[in-house]
Amino acid sequence: MIELTETTPQACCTPGLEVRLGSAAIKRLSEDLVLLSHPIRIQILDLLAQSDGHVCVCDLEGALPVKQPTVSHHLKLLREAGLIDCERRGLWAYYFVKREAMAALRARVSAQLALLG
Repeated sequence: MIELTETTPQACCTPGLEVRLGSAAIKRLSEDLVLLSHPIRIQILDLLAQSDGHVCVCDLEGALPVKQPTVSHHLKLLREAGLIDCERRGLWAYYFVKREAMAALRARVSAQLALLG
């Protein structure tokens, strides 16, 4: 694994060239982009964002082109990232987007990518 530092060795051709994002910001941006890089996670977020209420896990499983264990795995990752949550009702879990967390992610990624652009 490459360790990122905030200092860059002296360059021979482009003096003053330095990384504009600190190592913590780079790590966070990388983690955000990895989280959003899987098509199933994007599809889950899209399905949940379409609903104002809660979506039953059985409906998610029916709408996605993968089997239940894969759906559960991606739901777990999105929950751990704080982008979605669920409410249990009897045997079923109903998932929903945490809109404030999604807005914060969108703002964070946009701001950091703007520095790179």
